[in-house]
Amino acid sequence: MKKRLGNQEPTKKVVLPYKKSDYKKAVDFYEKSGRKAQKWQKILLKDILAYGKDNLWTHTKCGYSLPRRNGKNEIIVMRELYGLFMGEEINHTAHRVSTSHSAWERLCRILDESGVDYRSLKAKGQERVEIPETGGRVEFRTRSSTGGLGEGFDLLVIDEAQEYTDDQETALKYVVSSSKNPQTIMCGTPPTPISSGMVFVNFRKKVLSGDSKNFYWAEWSVDENTNPHDVEAWYQTNPSLGTIFTERIVEDEIGTDDLDFNIQRLGLWISYNQKSAISLTDWDRLKIDELPNLIGGLYVGIKYGQDGNNVALSIAVKTDEGKIFIESLDCQSVRNGDRWILDFLKSADIEKVVVDGASGQNILASEMKDLKLKEPILPTVKEVIKANAMWERAIFEESILHNDQESLKQVVTNCEKRNIGSSGGFGYKSQFDDMDISLMDSCLLAHWVCKENKKKIKQKIYY
Repeated sequence: MKKRLGNQEPTKKVVLPYKKSDYKKAVDFYEKSGRKAQKWQKILLKDILAYGKDNLWTHTKCGYSLPRRNGKNEIIVMRELYGLFMGEEINHTAHRVSTSHSAWERLCRILDESGVDYRSLKAKGQERVEIPETGGRVEFRTRSSTGGLGEGFDLLVIDEAQEYTDDQETALKYVVSSSKNPQTIMCGTPPTPISSGMVFVNFRKKVLSGDSKNFYWAEWSVDENTNPHDVEAWYQTNPSLGTIFTERIVEDEIGTDDLDFNIQRLGLWISYNQKSAISLTDWDRLKIDELPNLIGGLYVGIKYGQDGNNVALSIAVKTDEGKIFIESLDCQSVRNGDRWILDFLKSADIEKVVVDGASGQNILASEMKDLKLKEPILPTVKEVIKANAMWERAIFEESILHNDQESLKQVVTNCEKRNIGSSGGFGYKSQFDDMDISLMDSCLLAHWVCKENKKKIKQKIYY
């Protein structure tokens, strides 16, 4: 029975017309090591090494994306081997030192297996490979916002491109400008919700929309969130399934996080890929195991969601160490009414209440008045902006405490900023459609009113 192999053709590809390509040379250099290039690798390499009548590369900027463990870095090795033998100067960059070092080790190993005479510098973070006979060299570097400035290369490689940031691109994109025949290659996997880079995302969007001139793009991906047990989707999006890894390995990768499987194994591109404005590390620093000593009454934040579907209630209270403890009590559908909110406000020792959200704040304020409860604060836009800024500052100053509520953590660590007003103010929005940011908004409102409320000092009059 013939062994089944993954789809060898990209599911999406934008390629410019060409008649000539030097890919066979690159494959020959690579296969002298005893390795065998796969069909899909030859397809990509043929497009990347295409050139025109002027002997210039058809594609000056190339990008490609595959799910993990398919051998995407072998394309880079073949391209760099070709460059070494053709006398090119190459800058190979990666997000991590370990990745950059592994790329250097991989290239050296293939050269050793091919019996090539070369020189190598093994200095972690500053590795180099060169062939004296041709003058070709590859410099391996970890990316930074200043790396590459003042240096010149013919080929720029961006490994782990999903982490390639705008400031890094600003520092690196000019390193090939002095070359007579420059080329840049970006390779990576689809970004996850915590990936920090946007260059790869924007490059893909630009090429697929047809808004580019000399660019190339290829990917293996699903168009939407897919059942992890869909074997056909495995083969459609993993060209090396059946060669480098097996169905059994993929089965073992399936866990409880369907989205992560879709991104990492099925190549799904998600629309929310910027790193959260508040990281898990930042949030975890604030969690406590035991309730601190609390001082005074509760400060309540109530937020009606922008879509008018939900309302969230959270509390904040001062501690004897000068910090503020926060906790989310609930987030319910507005269809449930306000009774649960009013019952809580009647029973608790409340200092102040702040209510935000045009869809329900005035109705709740009227209901509170009817029950002779304390009049709530209905914040202005300026006050909401201040509350958001104070929340951010307090997190980084570590003046907030929380008890590690899972629902709140999910929202806080998967959010990004949004503009409010016209003076540089900001608020937050969720990166996930199924996570309501009003849960965090109610917390930051409670924190704001708690922080702003100063203890009144009784005036003493002396005669």
